[in-house]
Amino acid sequence: MEFILGQFIFIFTIVLLLSYLMLGTYSAISLNKYFKKNSFVNYNQLVLSPLSPNVTIIAPAYNEGKTIVDNVRTLLSLYYNQFEVIIVNDGSTDDSLQKVIEAYSLVRVNYFFDYQMPCERIRAVYRSENPSYSRLTVIDKVNGGKSDSLNAGINVSRSNLIVTIDTDSIIENESLLRLVKPFLEEKEKKVIGTGGVIRIVNSCEVVRGHIKKVNLPKAFLPRLQVLEYTRAFLLGRMAWSQLDGLMLISGAMGMFDKETVIKAGGYSTKTVGEDMELVLRMRRYMNENKQKYEVTYIPDPLCWTEAPSDVKTLARQRSRWTRGLIQSLYTHRKMFLNPRYKVLGMMSFPYWLFFEWLAPLLALAGFIYTGYLIYNNMMNWPFYLLLFAFVYSVALMLSTWSILYEEITFHKYRHKRDVVKLFLTAMIEPFFYPFHTYFALKGNIDVIFNKKGWGKQQRKGFGQKTKKK
Repeated sequence: MEFILGQFIFIFTIVLLLSYLMLGTYSAISLNKYFKKNSFVNYNQLVLSPLSPNVTIIAPAYNEGKTIVDNVRTLLSLYYNQFEVIIVNDGSTDDSLQKVIEAYSLVRVNYFFDYQMPCERIRAVYRSENPSYSRLTVIDKVNGGKSDSLNAGINVSRSNLIVTIDTDSIIENESLLRLVKPFLEEKEKKVIGTGGVIRIVNSCEVVRGHIKKVNLPKAFLPRLQVLEYTRAFLLGRMAWSQLDGLMLISGAMGMFDKETVIKAGGYSTKTVGEDMELVLRMRRYMNENKQKYEVTYIPDPLCWTEAPSDVKTLARQRSRWTRGLIQSLYTHRKMFLNPRYKVLGMMSFPYWLFFEWLAPLLALAGFIYTGYLIYNNMMNWPFYLLLFAFVYSVALMLSTWSILYEEITFHKYRHKRDVVKLFLTAMIEPFFYPFHTYFALKGNIDVIFNKKGWGKQQRKGFGQKTKKK
């Protein structure tokens, strides 16, 4: 029995690492093609073009009083021609709504809309008396959570394309231009969603909602997450997008075809992983209705978000991600190894099931098995050390690969010492994998005990003051 378990864990580990290598290789090839294709693109033409589509930005807000005025100002100053901003005040108990009303001269208006998507009651809609803020609409509604707020924003929106964001994210000035480009280029296949790279804002210099200087996080945990995000976005999602198997567009920022979102049923309020669940449901709808479509990904940095800087907050976030993953996979289990859904059903879904959900649980089994072998003096140390060296080398290679492509492509970290720090962090990172195993185990336990809600997340804020969310 011990031999069979050991062989299974060994084979699973090798397959997992090989899949990472193949995805990384495919991403590298795709990145080169993308940058060659877009090296001569003039995004200013999209601003001037009368063919540029209208876009609605929907930003849910709950108790964001400390930063909401600056966040709204940032959204209103985005570099695009035809867009509106909808702030959804989700029953905040602080002064968020009052601050926005005062800062932007808002008044309550009679605003016709239809409850196409189910959501909690919308109490009021506000518009500005100042023509300078004509793009801004603020919804005040009964508290219902992020998904419910996004559905409310969809109900009020007037555009065919919607962009959903987190209110406390910092958006790159040209994000809309880059997100809308795949929709303008669609030919035989309808583009139903587009996402891009999310970056870590910790330790960056932020002035009134704009990043003035990019710095590598000073704290160790956020630096670890810089590596994670870089690998996930540059070496993971790029490959899945090219393979037509992308299952996730980050909730921090993504652009969607509103008609498809509505036909698919909008955002689900029954999961904490609403971003993945929506993409799966949209793709499932298009497949089952035999419509040609694609979900695209661009490797450009779109927005910056604050990463947890302490273990407790990180554990909450990661266990929530695990719950969302399990809920999404279970809801759409019909797609597993179903050829009807092509790459999505035959490759992407099994990958997320085995390597994103089950891998941490098998890692836990591996740790326990290793302890058992050591305790009973049954460990084959030469083989174990060889395997450890192999796994460590592959993990370090993937991280180094992602750092290299970050430097080749966007080069956000200008100082050489930052690159050196990232590489040193990459050398230490594999030893923290047991923590990720614990986070995943906690998420599974939360699912078993039917834990609901997002939980409180401590944020220090861009001004380094702590706020609760």
